[in-house]
Amino acid sequence: MSTDIDIDFADREYILKLISHVPAMMRENNKERKHNTGVYFHNTPQNPFTGLATLDYKQAEMQGWFKIDLLNVGIYNDFASNAEIDNLLAKEPQWDLLEHEEIITQLFHIHNHAATVIKMKPRSVDQLAMVLACIRPGKKHLIGRPWREIEQEVWVKTDDAYSFKRSHAIGYAMAIVLQMNKMTYSF
Repeated sequence: MSTDIDIDFADREYILKLISHVPAMMRENNKERKHNTGVYFHNTPQNPFTGLATLDYKQAEMQGWFKIDLLNVGIYNDFASNAEIDNLLAKEPQWDLLEHEEIITQLFHIHNHAATVIKMKPRSVDQLAMVLACIRPGKKHLIGRPWREIEQEVWVKTDDAYSFKRSHAIGYAMAIVLQMNKMTYSF
């Protein structure tokens, strides 16, 4: 079984103080280090000296351990409440904002990719998610193709290079919409 669950937090350390967990471990160049975001919330063997899980996260997954990645997404600190987030997400974004570099450079995950965003002209959450996928190494070859072609290939998993899963890209696209709508509708 393969899982990839990511949960976004404004401050992941806050939640980790509240819940018992074991940080995931990863092995690089024969050295053990803490996984950047992965934790286990079940009874997992733990190194008593480092506090980390005893198996590399890839080996652990093959043995059925269930890692969850808790991600810091600082943009959530820009909102006063969940109600504000819900209200902003209920509004249709002004997609033409994504034709302006000075706007794009302020947005989560696409701030360094203004030329690509302007070229692709996303007009929906799905298209914005595909842009997010296309700026990853595994799908860069799709930039500039028609949306129909991109849709057919962008979510196909390959082992060639790093790419986004659709669920991950949709979540980040929604975060960008949230930022765009805060620029447009907040006063």
